[in-house]
Amino acid sequence: MAKRDYYEVLGLDRGAAADDVKKAYRRLAMKHHPDRNAGDSDSEEKFKEASEAYEVLSDAEKREAYDRFGHAGVDPSAGAGAGGFNGAAFSDIFGDVFGDIFGGAAGGRGRRSVQRGADLRYNLQLDLEQAVAGDTVEVRIPSLAACDECDGSGAKPGTSPTTCPECRGAGQLRVSQGFFSLQQTCGRCRGAGKIIKDPCRHCGGAGRVERRKTLSVRVPAGVDDGDRIRLSGEGEAAFNGGPPGDLYVQIAVREHPIFERDGMNLFCEVPISFVAAALGGELEVPTLNGRVKLAIPPETQTNKLFRLRNKGAPSARRGGVGDLLCRVVVETPVRLTDDQRAKLRDFGDALEGSDHKHSPKGASWFKSVKEFFEGLAG
Repeated sequence: MAKRDYYEVLGLDRGAAADDVKKAYRRLAMKHHPDRNAGDSDSEEKFKEASEAYEVLSDAEKREAYDRFGHAGVDPSAGAGAGGFNGAAFSDIFGDVFGDIFGGAAGGRGRRSVQRGADLRYNLQLDLEQAVAGDTVEVRIPSLAACDECDGSGAKPGTSPTTCPECRGAGQLRVSQGFFSLQQTCGRCRGAGKIIKDPCRHCGGAGRVERRKTLSVRVPAGVDDGDRIRLSGEGEAAFNGGPPGDLYVQIAVREHPIFERDGMNLFCEVPISFVAAALGGELEVPTLNGRVKLAIPPETQTNKLFRLRNKGAPSARRGGVGDLLCRVVVETPVRLTDDQRAKLRDFGDALEGSDHKHSPKGASWFKSVKEFFEGLAG
């Protein structure tokens, strides 16, 4: 039977990008892989067909030859040097595409399935003060720990796991699939390489039990929202004697009533009266280390930004301390008495006719507005 067009096999147009070729093959291979379709000869043939198409179209030189000459340009009888399908080269393709699906058991690079324990994540909420200054916090986490009864072996005390007779302790079996072979996890021992005939009653043969443990987490000064602290070996215990996983403590900093943080800098708004803004003065502003004096020069405008050096947050990574940026906001007085209103009117009358001198921004703005409308009228 004549071979189908490789692009047709993968469901692609001839101008398909390399990533599209890989995605199409991966989709078909997952659907028709022999492990998922045991005894289905049709799926096996489709898997081989897709694999051959991918082997050619994923290689730039072979693809060019195929585009020019069709199947004759990559005729297997011509050998690997002429762009033919090569079983040894396919093992590399198989590992590249399926490494994250089937655990990398491809191309004869099998290994006993001894894996490390799972990593855990713990969300730790901190106040801004704790994050900036650093702290030591105790956390209590649930995890899987090695069973004390059987020392993590899963076998009843006094007994030991026996070598799996199916895979002879390898944890994997080599399976031939036509022109190539692959390794898959042993179904009898599930990759452990050993069988537990008499399981531990405490853990049911799992070798692990659920426990809660209390850990002290040292929070370095300057951690920020989203940072992670890694505690090596404090994750879940492994099955089959592997090393334990790690615990990742995810930092979440609570919102502060006064300060906002941007990296190493802190921001805060400082309300001042229009009298203080006009005449100047000195006021106290908060920092995370106490109060400091802030000098307000005369004629300060609202939104003026003042920088207090080294009053911000330290960096947990590169050292140094940020600044505190204080934005002054001139506050309009409210709930005035009749006497206060009268004095304000007198003050306003005293300024009348000299706005260009006392309110240069306002005078400039009104001048621009006047010129704008005059331009429209003209």
